[in-house]
Parts: sequence; structure tokens; C-alpha cells
Amino acid sequence: MKQKKYFYIYFIFILFPLFLNGQDISLYTQINGRYDFTFVGNTMNSSENNLSAGLVTGTSSSANLNLNPDDTVIKAFLYWSGSGDGDFEVDLNGTTMIPERTFSHSRISGNNQTFTYFSAFKDITSYIQTSGNGNYTLSNLDISAFEVYHKQISTNFAGWAILIVYENSNLPLNQINVYDGLQGVPNNLSINLTNLFVIDNNNATAGFIAWEGDISLATETFAINGTIISNASNPINNVFNGTNSITGATDLYNMDLDIYDIENYIQIGNTNANITLSSFQDFIMINTVVTKLNSQLPDATIVMDDYQLACNSREIPINFTVYNVNSTEVLQANTPIAFYVNNVLVGTAETQNTIPIGENETGSTILTIPNTIPINFTLTAVVDDTGNGNGIVTELVETNNTNSIDITLLVSPEFNLLEPLFSCNLGLTRGVFDFSDYEQQVKTAASQIVTFYETFDDAFNELNPIFNISNYEATTTPKEIFIRIKNEDDCYAITSFLLKVENCPPIVYNAVSPNNDTLNDSFFIDGLRDIFINFKLEIYNRWGKLLWIGDNNKPDWNGYVGEGIGSKLAPDGTYFYILYLNDPSYPEPLNGYLYLSK
Repeated sequence: MKQKKYFYIYFIFILFPLFLNGQDISLYTQINGRYDFTFVGNTMNSSENNLSAGLVTGTSSSANLNLNPDDTVIKAFLYWSGSGDGDFEVDLNGTTMIPERTFSHSRISGNNQTFTYFSAFKDITSYIQTSGNGNYTLSNLDISAFEVYHKQISTNFAGWAILIVYENSNLPLNQINVYDGLQGVPNNLSINLTNLFVIDNNNATAGFIAWEGDISLATETFAINGTIISNASNPINNVFNGTNSITGATDLYNMDLDIYDIENYIQIGNTNANITLSSFQDFIMINTVVTKLNSQLPDATIVMDDYQLACNSREIPINFTVYNVNSTEVLQANTPIAFYVNNVLVGTAETQNTIPIGENETGSTILTIPNTIPINFTLTAVVDDTGNGNGIVTELVETNNTNSIDITLLVSPEFNLLEPLFSCNLGLTRGVFDFSDYEQQVKTAASQIVTFYETFDDAFNELNPIFNISNYEATTTPKEIFIRIKNEDDCYAITSFLLKVENCPPIVYNAVSPNNDTLNDSFFIDGLRDIFINFKLEIYNRWGKLLWIGDNNKPDWNGYVGEGIGSKLAPDGTYFYILYLNDPSYPEPLNGYLYLSK
């Protein structure tokens, strides 16, 4: 990740207005190891379209794959191409092939006609690995609906090719870069290979899959770093000439499968190179470019495998794996790792051991997320980062050092505060309460789970919950009731509310029949005793004479009135009372009548 020499390669093209809707050649994949590449394929044209008066494009052709016994297929990519809008279902040895990607290109001729071309791609690695060496026939590639139209400008063609990347233990460690798209030439197609770091230029090669070249039009050149080059199959002024430089075939009409040695044009230590293709007459389409360079470097990547969250904690234990898989050299020990949240460095680590080619190492660390970071954030791990954006390792690829995951911290649920709940004082601050509505009122989300407890410890430990929340008796008040609120993340919060009693107005039963039948034997006032403990009750006859005075320490009036040193039962009739509650809530006395009947 440090700002130094990179190994991935960019293609930059100079396009000319003769062509429309081409798809830029760009890096498709990079493969590192003891690898090399080759092509196998064939044209569907029976002769060169530029030299034949009639139609020449068939629907089937064959080619042989003949790798050495100690070569192992690593990748196999099938390309097929032709004139027209596209045939995207073909057969390879009888197996139907549907493309995974397609490319298109169009050009406008001198008389303002539009001509279209296509290419298709499918990864057939497992198919080739299973089938191995032998004859391959691609069939049902049919461009007949477009051939007459394209014959006007002699661009009627079809063909196919398989790019094979193979491994051999005797090969040096190489980097194979595969670029594809569908780009046309003329006039000039300039490909800048930047950020190279050539370790060894021995056996460096560049290969092409190209369509529509003509042997009869010696009008094109291939140059690297300004030097025009050629090989035995491709003359210096006719490099796209219907040849296969792997087999030496010269009858690959209107397509080319060519590999060039470029070791003399790329020097050890080079950090860039330029490929230029030019043609002042012959129309050519480049489908695939492959380069092989000797590059012995590691390629560090990182994946955060898992992490643990705890409620209301900003410490996050992280498990991660550092890989050195797509590489050509070991990754040194103590390679730094940095962890970022919103561009804020929140932790560092480093590899412990040298990681061999194709291997990995697991590690762990604990990150502390600053309080300034919101609970939802993206955590990014960067391998080969000392914590300031710079690294210490030169790598094959410097753009794959990061791994990001989205994290939401676990926090206690929010809740609504509850007001004290009041009930009538039943005596000595005892009360019966219904707080079943509080189960919903305390929630801020329907999914929250609410449980009531009598003590904080019970709520904390989830012990002895209160089940009877609609008819709960508190023997003394005020009493604090605790609530545990739990969310979907199993995080909880504890809040509480108070149970309080208030002195409700007493209820007067104004019929008295003192006959010892246990029914209304005395003047009973419900909600008075042990509630209004300072009350005073006065009983008067109809003429206003005070007959009896009672309080919280005196029994209820049973109809008897004092007379001298004794008492006698008052006569039947209507009597009046005045009740002084002596309570701030009831500053005025209550008065009324009662009826006494024996």
C-alpha cells in the first residue's frame, strides 16, 4: 500500500472517430505463480475474406490442445467472435456454452453504413481440466445472417480461441496479466503499461487474440517502447496476418493467435512500458492481450473473519486473516496492519511470522472505538499500513490491501420515563395497584421485552419477577418497582417508578342499628381509620346537642350517649355528624346525617 512500484497494469487507448461503441481493453485478472500461457483455437473462415469473391464463413472448426505431461491447467478462458450482433450460444465438443460476458464493437464505413461485431467470453477452466489434451471443436457459431452485409467491406469472419494458463514446477515465478475487451485499429492503439517493477526480463512475453487481420494487407505494426518488433510468423509490417505463432499455422484466416518475446524491450528495473499497434488500412480488432513478466513479490490481503460485541462496550475483539495467496514471494514477518473508522485510526497489529506463497496467518486484536464515533460505522482493515497510509512492503498488487465491514454497536434500549402510580390508601400506607399499562408505556419499540421486579438486584439478575401486575398489593408505600427492558440484541436497561398512596375520600354508611346482629351495629365510615389518623368525629341530635366525639383511638359510635357516670342508648331518629379529617387535602369538614334504628 505504500507509494512505490506497483505490479498491476493499466491499458489506455487512443481512439479515432471511425469507430463507435467499442469496449476498452482492461485488466480482467492477474495470476501469479510458476505459470505460462498459450492459445488454442481456429477460424471459421475457409479462406481470407479480402481475397475471396464468395462467402467464406462456416459454423464449425477444430484445434488441438497439446500441453506437456507436467503442465497443469490453472485457467482456461474461451473467447468467440464474429461479424454482426452476436451468436451467444455455441457448442464446444457438443457441450453448450453460454457466455458470462460479452463485448461489442461497431464502425461506420465511408458511405455512412454501420457494421457491428461481437465477442463472447466464458471461463471453462473446469471443463478443460477434466477434458485435458485432445481435439476441440467449436460448432454452431453462426453469423450467416450478417455475412452478406459484411462482405461489402470484407469484414465477414468468425472464430474462436481458448487462452490456457498452465503451471509447471520448472518455470520461474511469473505474473500473468489478462486484459480483454473489444477495440479496433486503425489508426493507432496505444497501450501504456505503467507501475511495473521488472525483477527479471528473461522470457517476458506478450500475446494477442485478434480478429479480422488480412495477410494481403501489410499495413500494420506492433511496437514496444517505441521499437517495432516481429517474430517468425509475423513480419514487421504485417503482424496481424492470419497466423498462429504457437503452431506456426498460416491459414488462420482473419484471426491471429500470436505470442511475442519482449524480453529485449523491457529491462530489469523498468517501471513502465508502452505497446503501440498501428494500421493505416487493415481493420483489426483486439479482443485479448496477455503479458507474462517475472515478478517475485508478495501480495498481502486481509479479511476480518469475525468480531464480538458486548452491550454498551466500545471494545471490539477482532479476528482476522492475512493472506499471501496470489503472490510470487513470501510476505515478511511484522507486516503492519491498521484499522480505521471514518478515517480515524482505532488500532494496529502486525503479522507474526513469514507467510509463504499461497499461505495465510490468523491474528486477533482488540479495538477501542472512540466515543465520537456513532454506533453505526464502517470498520476498515488495511494490511501493509503503518497507521499513516504508508507501507513497508513492495507488492504485486497495491490496491487489494483493504477489507471493510459494517458494524452496529450494541447499546441498551431507550425507554420512556414513568410517573409515580397512585392508589387509595388502605391504611398504614398500604395500597393495591394496577400497573399493567406501564408495560407498554415504558417501551420505545414494540419488540422490547418488559419485566417488573421488586428490587434492583432481582432486576439485574432476572430473579423473582412480579407476575400479578394488575392487582399488586404494596404493604407499605412509597414503594419502588424496577423494570428490566430488553431489546432484540439482548441488551437491557433498568428503570423504576414509585407506587404511592393518597388518602381518598371516606365512604359514610349512615344507617346504624345497634341490636347486636352484627349488621350496622355501629356508625361505620370506610376509608377513615389508620388513614386519616388525626380525624375527629362529632355526633349531634336534631336540636344541635353534641352527643358523642370520636377519633382514631376510639371505637365507632354504637348509638350510646353519656349520661352522668353511665350511658344510655339514644332514641331512634335522625342524627347529624361533622367529620374533621385534619388532612391538607381536605381542609373543610365533611358533614351529613345518619339514622339510628334499634
